[in-house]
Amino acid sequence: MKNKDLISISEAAKILNVSIMTLRRWDKAGRLLPIRKQPKGHRYYRKKDIEFFLSDLFQMARDWTITNKNFPEEFYCQNSAVFQTRLVKMENLMMQNKKTKDIFSLIVSVAGEIGNNSFDHNLGQWPDTAGIFFGYNLNKKQIALADRGLGILKTLKRIRPDLKNHAQALKVAFTEIISGRAPENRGNGLKFVRKVISRNPINLFFQTGNAQLQLNEMTSDLKITDSKDNFHGCLTLISY
Repeated sequence: MKNKDLISISEAAKILNVSIMTLRRWDKAGRLLPIRKQPKGHRYYRKKDIEFFLSDLFQMARDWTITNKNFPEEFYCQNSAVFQTRLVKMENLMMQNKKTKDIFSLIVSVAGEIGNNSFDHNLGQWPDTAGIFFGYNLNKKQIALADRGLGILKTLKRIRPDLKNHAQALKVAFTEIISGRAPENRGNGLKFVRKVISRNPINLFFQTGNAQLQLNEMTSDLKITDSKDNFHGCLTLISY
C-alpha cells in the first residue's frame, strides 16, 4: 500500500517540471533524495520535500520575523541545544556534498555564530516568542536564520547609549569589539563572520530594525541601507 504522503518519481517530475532522468541525476548527485527505494528500484518522494524544494526559505523567515505567524515546526529551534543539534545535522549533510567539502566548516561556523548570538543576547529577555528560525536549503545553497529578540540596537545600547539608530548599531556590531571578558573577547562573533566572508565565497544579508547590511564574498566592505520594514529581532540569509 502506498503512503499518502509519498509520491512517485513521475508525479514528482511533473510537479517540478523536469524529466524523470533529471530526478535520477539529482538523486545521484545528492541534490534531491527520494525517501524510499524499493528493491526493484522504484523511487518515492515525500510531498513536503517537494514543497520545500520549491519554497522560498528566506521569505518564510522574513514573514515570521515581521508578523510572528507560524512556520513549519522543522525550522523552529526553541533553545540552543535544539539549534546545535540541527546545526550538526546540516554540517554532516554538507560534508557529504562534493561542492561544499572544502568550505562547509566555515559556512557552519558563520551560521553557528549568528544563531548563538540570538540565544546569548536574548537570554531571559525575549519580547515575545523565544527561540529562532533556522532553515537551510542545500540545493539552493541558502541558510536562513531569524529571531524575534531585542535586536542589535537595544542590546548594544546597554553599553553604548550613544547609539542613535539601527544602522549605527549594525555597523558597530560588525566592526567593533565593544566588551571583553578574559580569556575571550566577547561581542566578537559578527566580526568573525565578516572576516570569514572577506576571504571566502560566502554572501550575507543581515537585517535588524530598519537597517540592512550586505556583505559580499571576498570583501570586507559593509553596505548598510535603510529598509521599509522595521521589526525587533534579526533576520539573516547566508548564500554561497
